[in-house]
Amino acid sequence: MIETEYIPLGQFIKLLNILDSGGMVKAFLQDEGVFVNGEREHRRGRKLYPDDVVEMEDIGTYIVTKDH
Repeated sequence: MIETEYIPLGQFIKLLNILDSGGMVKAFLQDEGVFVNGEREHRRGRKLYPDDVVEMEDIGTYIVTKDH
């Protein structure tokens, strides 16, 4: 859940506690990338907004939600 208008993709992945460090997140995005709303994305700074869907191959699918 996010408390601001948006959250950068790298920070979102870090909050999921899937990868151990920011460096691992950076390398994962550079090497593998994820799908955001069905489009391949490699940028850590990609802004995610509530209801955006992040798909990580072989890991899972996550929906960005706003903390009310």
